[in-house]
Amino acid sequence: MRSSKGFKCLLRAQTLSFSKALHRGLSNQIPTGERYKKNSNLFINCFWCQSQSLRKFQLVETQHRSLHLRFNEGKGFNLTRDAVSPIAESQGDKLALILSDGRSKRHEISYRKLLDDSTALATALSSASLASLGACWPEGARRPRLALVVLPKIVEWWQVNLAAYWCGMTISVGTQLLKRRDLEYRLAQSGADCVFCGPDLLEAVDGWVRYEELLNAKFARPAIACHLTQPDDVCHIFFTSGTTGYPKMVPHEHFSYARGHQATVRWLDLGPDDVFWNVADTGWAKSIWSGLYAPLMAGASSFVHQMERFDPVETVATLQREPISVLCAPPAAYRALVQLPLESCTFKSLRHCVSGGEPLNPSVLKTWTKKTGLNIYEGYGQSETTLMCCTLPGMTIKPGSMGQPVPGYDIRVINEDLEEEATGVEGQVAVKIKPRHPDGLFTGYLGNPEKTAQAFRGSFYLTGDRGYVDEDGYLWFVARDDDVIITSGYRVGPFEVESVLLEHRSVSEAAVVGVPDYQRGHIVKAFIVLSEEAAQGIQDEGGAERLMQELQEHVRQNTAPYKYPRQIEFVRSLPKTVSGKIRRVELRKIEENRKQK
Repeated sequence: MRSSKGFKCLLRAQTLSFSKALHRGLSNQIPTGERYKKNSNLFINCFWCQSQSLRKFQLVETQHRSLHLRFNEGKGFNLTRDAVSPIAESQGDKLALILSDGRSKRHEISYRKLLDDSTALATALSSASLASLGACWPEGARRPRLALVVLPKIVEWWQVNLAAYWCGMTISVGTQLLKRRDLEYRLAQSGADCVFCGPDLLEAVDGWVRYEELLNAKFARPAIACHLTQPDDVCHIFFTSGTTGYPKMVPHEHFSYARGHQATVRWLDLGPDDVFWNVADTGWAKSIWSGLYAPLMAGASSFVHQMERFDPVETVATLQREPISVLCAPPAAYRALVQLPLESCTFKSLRHCVSGGEPLNPSVLKTWTKKTGLNIYEGYGQSETTLMCCTLPGMTIKPGSMGQPVPGYDIRVINEDLEEEATGVEGQVAVKIKPRHPDGLFTGYLGNPEKTAQAFRGSFYLTGDRGYVDEDGYLWFVARDDDVIITSGYRVGPFEVESVLLEHRSVSEAAVVGVPDYQRGHIVKAFIVLSEEAAQGIQDEGGAERLMQELQEHVRQNTAPYKYPRQIEFVRSLPKTVSGKIRRVELRKIEENRKQK
């Protein structure tokens, strides 16, 4: 089975590697980028750090109340111990994971098998005998403090995360698309002393231990007792970035993060009988939300498709073939799916669909529902939070809205003076943090007090998003603060213009940005991926110009005239993140570079 370049057999662990090396006396205080310049190979090694505790920000005292039976305030919360272990003990054969390459390879892992392998890994990582495998690790050293995990959709990704919870190690996941410079930066910033990766990162590097050797070492069994997890122990650190600056580190704590994800379980409408497919890449926060916490807390089974990149045709075939009852996909996936003749498709078990990561265009929702008879329930959250807003089954769906705040999150729309805006008035989307800090909301960026101070002001956490609340309490997204276009004094949110463009039969995808203009400050420009038929049509003489004018008039007729794109460029594809979000910042950079030439 193959899902990523360099992995010869995705369901056998011998192609994976785990590495440890001495810290070699390098100080944690060396500025970013300096610490790892001393050895060009260090970016994929692991380091022994003298500092044994993670830095934590405790900006607001959080009071934890007792929750449902899987939470125990006295013991904190540990996902492996409190969610996976009870099912493994009572229903050991129940499927936790179903991995498939979409062709002939299929691998099923029970809750019992997943727990056994995860605790074996945790035991091996915690063993004083680890050095006997050849790792550059001092005899008697404790388990790693923080691990970078750069793995594709393979069972080892789940094993490593669950092992980390069991032995008290913090995890920072990363996509396989990370480059050497990205990894160097993350190692330097986080002080990680462990890396899990595949063979394509191993060239010319010594001191690695094969994953299979670690998992099957004699000292990996019997399993150690679960680490006594404290409520404020850090479970994950996510790297997140805006349109400027280097990625920031977002820490989340075991108890608060798990408690916040109770809302995620409800939004996904998951139960023990469900087979859940989350199409997110393993390198971002949504994979932790919907790959680990939600399905395991619900006792559901997760379907994992190992296709190298999203394929809408294969996705539809999989939904017809597999007993998938719940689907979670980003808007980009649904935009591709609705281009297909879904009316003739019969999904085997699909009953509930959700979307997150960025707003879903209303026209896409309407087309999906018309073709499949299924609704799409939107959710809104960030790497800094758990689910903050959503539309739940039974609620009225308002196409284009992110739904209503979930219990625990008090969402307000405020102005620059931190005063609440009136109904229907656009402002900054913010979360109230007083008198109680919401569960699932982080407490500050690690090592970055300046960005923390910008995000937490007064009684609010500022999301960096702009939106408004309607008369029914539904939240509507307008734009990221840095995506808003000001043209001739008017504020234009790109999402609204993109949504109108997508209603046109010729448009497959659209991204809207502001480009500098002497008279107006900025003008609206649209980058458009055309449908197959339209792409052929513009080959005729004058075809491209006629279609541009038609699209401009379409926007004028369907929204405020000042929002129409004065410039349109037809492109073959749009730059996107791994999670499928359109990277408008790259399009702005393209325009800036053109201006400079």
